[in-house]
This record gives sequence, structure tokens and C-alpha cells, in this order.
Amino acid sequence: MKLKTLNALTTEYLESIDFVWHTDEDNSSYIANEIVEVSFDEAHAYAQACNELYEMYCEAGEYVIENNLFHELNIPFNLVDVIKKSWENDVHWHLYGRFDLAGGIDDQPIKLIEFNADTPTSLFETAIIQWAMLKQNGLDEASQFNNLYEALKDNFKRIITLDSDVEKFEEYYNNLGWKILFSSIQGSAEDENTTKLLQHIANEAGFNTDFEYMDQVQFSDDGIAKENTHFEFWFKLVPWEEIGIEESELALFLTDIIENQKAIVFNPAYTLMFQSKGFMKILWDLYPNHPLLLETSFEPLQGKKQVEKKCFGREGANIKIINSDGSIELENGGEYTNHKSIFQEYVEFPQDNNGNYYQAGVFYAYEACALGFRRGGKILDNGSKFVGHIIS
Repeated sequence: MKLKTLNALTTEYLESIDFVWHTDEDNSSYIANEIVEVSFDEAHAYAQACNELYEMYCEAGEYVIENNLFHELNIPFNLVDVIKKSWENDVHWHLYGRFDLAGGIDDQPIKLIEFNADTPTSLFETAIIQWAMLKQNGLDEASQFNNLYEALKDNFKRIITLDSDVEKFEEYYNNLGWKILFSSIQGSAEDENTTKLLQHIANEAGFNTDFEYMDQVQFSDDGIAKENTHFEFWFKLVPWEEIGIEESELALFLTDIIENQKAIVFNPAYTLMFQSKGFMKILWDLYPNHPLLLETSFEPLQGKKQVEKKCFGREGANIKIINSDGSIELENGGEYTNHKSIFQEYVEFPQDNNGNYYQAGVFYAYEACALGFRRGGKILDNGSKFVGHIIS
């Protein structure tokens, strides 16, 4: 693995662009001052892999809905109707997601780890920070697989144009004038500023937008509103499964709002199917031994080193690495104990000379559009670092 050391972005610069989550609890920088050197062919292979994986996810999504496999995916029962409704109509457009992958560098094959399809993190880091690192160090900022900003702008336009040409956006939008309300949880600067970055991109695309904290948004039979102004679109940086489990009244409201076509919600409810790690068991059933997949089961795999994860665990919580003899090599605790487990064949991540492990994250917005890396231990948790890249 090749790493290139750069001058770090200053705290003053990062805060000037509202990137305020730059320092971890141990006072170390969250943004690494090295970047991963990848070849053009490696970057292209990541893009091809994720475009193929997204097609597989869509086909498998149809299979889940036709066979009513929501319980297998650990999906809250009160979200099943809204998932089905959102799947039926293209207006429920998937804005963006992030594939997490092992391999892809050092001649290691690309393998799907999971798909963060609903509320993926690292958007700001991937779209802005790694680009700024190249620029500030006098490197060619185009030498990156990173079209995330423009891809999101075009995908916002597709909310209106759908599959037709995004050049027709203004013509269509002027006749509609529909507005997007953006929301995040109060008290999380990372969530708020990531949401406001998306709002800024939507503004650039040509939308009328506004922002409101989640607990201040008004929900009723008439739709979604801020201070009695109704919005046709609502973007929420709040996971669907949290709404299902912790906000059952809101889940009911949103089901009625979507069924009665009072508003459209992003990311759509069907992304919860993709978000569930149980979905990778469905993929393995439909595409056994596919070169991009790892064997995945709802039962422990026999005689194989494997990883036990929870269907809706986040940031490395409640993960076990289990050796082929059944002994536990490594285990992280967490708050997701009550969720269903999956067992996924173990694969080693690429390593640097200091023994750090690297997981690739490829954003998808209509197509694969950007690459970044997370660096940490064998289990990547919320102490892992963001590492940019350069195509060399």
C-alpha cells in the first residue's frame, strides 16, 4: 500500500468551512495527513464494482418485497407499508448511499462489507475535505475519483426530472416550484452541517429550500411543514429504523403522508432494506459465490473465520470476529444487542506498514461517484480516521 504524506489542513481552515468535528476525543486529528495512492485502474474497478452492486441491490429489493422478507431483515413491522409504497413509484428517488468495501488495492479483490444506503456518514469528508487537501498542498485536485458534489447536484435535479435529462430541470421546476425542507437532530454539529451541505447543494441545483430541526418539524394529515409552510419534499438525516423503533407515531404519519402523496421523503423508506446487513444474506442467496460478495448467513458459518454483526448496528458496535474453531478473536460491545445477527465470512482489509487497516467507502448517487477510506483497527469504530486518496 502506498501512502503520501501531506501538510494537514489547519483547524482554522476546517472551522471556516463548518467542518467542526475535526478532532477525536483523544485530541488526535480525525482527518489523516496521509492520503492513499491508487491507480486509475483501481479507481475504475471500485466504480464498476459499485455500479454492478447497486443493480444487484435493486433486483434483490424486488425479491424481498415480492416474498415479504421484511422480518428476515429485522425491519420494524410499522415501516413495511411505507417501504412498499416508496418502492412502487420512481418519485421516491434514492439520493445517495455509500458502499463499504474490503480490498481494491494491493491486488486484493473487492468485497462488499455493507451498504450505508439510508444515512451514510463521511459525505463532507469525501466531497470537500479530501479535495481541499490536494488543493492546499499544491496537487491537482482533479486527480481523485471524486465527483460527489456534482453527482449530488444532478441527483437533486432528478427528483424533478427522474430518468429524463437533467438539463430539463429548470423548465420542469419553474412550473412546479416545489420546496425541500432539510432536517437533522438538534445538538449534533456533524449531522447538522452535513445536512446543511446537502441543502447548499440543492440550492445550487435550483431548489427553494429551508432547514428545521427534527423536533420542530410539523407533521399532520396535510403533510410536512415548518411554521405552517408546507413542503413537498423532506430530507431527514435520521435513520428510518430509529423512526420505526422510537417514533411510532411519526412512522404512522409518514406512512399516511406518503400514501396520500402529501410529501416525498429522502432517503426513501426502501433504503432501509438496503441498509439492513441482513440484506447481504439475500444477496448471497440470489448470487451465490459472486466475486464481489462474502458468504453471509443468519446462522454461524461452519468451519470458517467470520464476523458477527447486527442488522442495524453502527460505528463498529456489537461486532465479533470469530475464528474458524468458534473462539472469539475480537469483540466490541454496544447498544444494538437486541437486533438480529448476521454472520459474514471474514476478509482481511489492506494494511499499511504501521498495521492500520483500510476500508474503502464508495459513494453512489445515480452512479458510483467518489472514493474515500477509513483507517483503524480490525474492527473500524467511531475512533477510526478519514483518509483521502490521490490517483497516481
